[in-house]
Amino acid sequence: MNEQWQEVGDRVYVRRHRSYSVNAGLIVGDGHCLVLDTRGSHREAADLIEAVRSVTAFPWTVVNSHSHFDHYFGNALFGGAEIWGHARCAEEIEAYGETHRSGLVEQRPERREELEEVAIVPPDHTFTVAASLDIGGRIVHLRHFGLGHSSNDVVTHVPDAGVVFAGDLVEEGAPPAFGDSYPLDWPATLRAMLAEMPEPVVVPGHGAVVDRAYVAAQCAELELVAELAKRAHVEGLRDVIRLFPYPEDVSRQAIGRAFTQLDA
Repeated sequence: MNEQWQEVGDRVYVRRHRSYSVNAGLIVGDGHCLVLDTRGSHREAADLIEAVRSVTAFPWTVVNSHSHFDHYFGNALFGGAEIWGHARCAEEIEAYGETHRSGLVEQRPERREELEEVAIVPPDHTFTVAASLDIGGRIVHLRHFGLGHSSNDVVTHVPDAGVVFAGDLVEEGAPPAFGDSYPLDWPATLRAMLAEMPEPVVVPGHGAVVDRAYVAAQCAELELVAELAKRAHVEGLRDVIRLFPYPEDVSRQAIGRAFTQLDA
């Protein structure tokens, strides 16, 4: 994978990384820029900063799309910047950041030193539904449309460039990740995003840049997952799980999260 900036709109860039195929975004205004997500460690963030500085020397604002480590573990290296996120993003990082780190060290012992370097830094500017940022004369909108991939997904909308950064509400190159998701709400959240934001370019949290047709197709898959999970809750898994659009391990995770919602 060639880790170079791809300009997807006027002074709006995406950099896709080998690590987790995660995307970082860069929006450049007059005298200021916005960095969207800071990657999964200080070392990865340092690489991202070098890449940002290859495009612009302007001071930055940071947005975290949600509270998963690969999108915020690099926050500390952007010291002094405003870091924006959903209110629950900040709450979950405060509550579970160290747990996230410990779990990762167990899963990836070869990265222990790199992960132990990370200072857990949550967003210091938060909102619950909507916020608008002036990025060097460009207005960038932040929106939370509801529960989905997480409890705190933020969509970043750059209307003057026709670009939407959807975070992990949209996944390309792999099935959506259901680990702490809300499968029963996720389709409606995506539908709301599509209804409010007509832009043709959609940047997923991971994978290649997509269009609205791709997002609509993934939304239809998620609607099927929600309906099948409700059916499995009544009928049992045996005759239903084969109907899911994803591999069995992914489907079982989605079902487990849906059952948690149904049983709540």
